[in-house]
Amino acid sequence: QVQLVESGGGLVQAGGSMRLSCGASGSIVSIKSFAWYRQAPGKQRELVATISTGGSTNYADSVKGRFTISRDNSKNAVYLQMNSLKPEDTAVYYCNAENYFYYYYWGQGTQVTVSS
Repeated sequence: QVQLVESGGGLVQAGGSMRLSCGASGSIVSIKSFAWYRQAPGKQRELVATISTGGSTNYADSVKGRFTISRDNSKNAVYLQMNSLKPEDTAVYYCNAENYFYYYYWGQGTQVTVSS
């Protein structure tokens, strides 16, 4: 089992920055990759960014050049640095972990609201 706890959400003005954190605990060695997803009201949950155990990253086109995913293995933490935020980035952001058996773990989510 893996437990994920997000923090760092809140209200920010358009053009501002925010950093989300995700603390992981439990069977961390079983984790193949971490990711951030988001879900806006009335929309499906979408993938924002992923990072593998080797450090390879991928981003949704909508956030490329603005968001950066990173991890600190010594702290069992994953981060999402969000710059140049737009109102359309408003959503609940979820931390996700995938293990080597293709099982997904989810955090409880943290609200990010970008005002125009």
